[in-house]
Amino acid sequence: MVELRKRREAPSDASEPPQKKSNSSTNAKAESDPSKTATATIDGAEKTQNPVIGDIISLEAFGGEVETQDGETTNLKKLVEGSKSGVVLFTYPKASTPGCTTQACLFRDEFSPLTATGYSIFGLSSDSPKSNTTFKTKQKLPYTLLCDPNATLIAAIGMRKAPKGIARGVFVVSKAGRVEAVEPGGPAATVEVVRRLVKSSGVQSGGNVGNVVETKDTQKDEGDEAESRCASEDDTADNRADVAAEVADTAEKLDGV
Repeated sequence: MVELRKRREAPSDASEPPQKKSNSSTNAKAESDPSKTATATIDGAEKTQNPVIGDIISLEAFGGEVETQDGETTNLKKLVEGSKSGVVLFTYPKASTPGCTTQACLFRDEFSPLTATGYSIFGLSSDSPKSNTTFKTKQKLPYTLLCDPNATLIAAIGMRKAPKGIARGVFVVSKAGRVEAVEPGGPAATVEVVRRLVKSSGVQSGGNVGNVVETKDTQKDEGDEAESRCASEDDTADNRADVAAEVADTAEKLDGV
């Protein structure tokens, strides 16, 4: 006799095909990159492109929060509200490097004429409060330095390099939130942008422009002198050490005679 075996039934619940791995981590990484996600309310609409001259930006939450060199939290809205006419932000890649020192010293030496029409000047970088405090103290800078380690404000004003890094430049916004300047450039060029705005403001208000902005030849001479002063200040300590060493060597020779 042949024994017939009952065929095994297929399981009622078929296993679901494996799902693809979520790319949420990739998306989260992209969202955390301020150079790719920086948005701003410009002329009443959310935009991701960099602001341009003539745009009216919403200062509320623009660029997020930053710190001063003293560790105080602030933002662009507070800075503008505390100014008389608007805010100048000049960006620099790294504190205490030669080009950044030259730029900071130029804004230092022209601080009075550049703020004569009511602008408040701030330096902006991704440096730590400690680095910027050292920079400000050593160069005797009369303005506040802003620390933006995540480069959110730097990206919002269009000075963030891809994939990372900071472009040297200058951004100026009026009391009403109008973008008056946004331009990358070298140390002297960034100062010149503000100088032109100050001159223009003086003309519109009927002020004596000659008392606010010097002639181009004089400005160039002052810029050259400022660069020389910045370099000499950095070398002063070394020169003193060399002189002290020479005096010590001379005294030792005299003692041996």
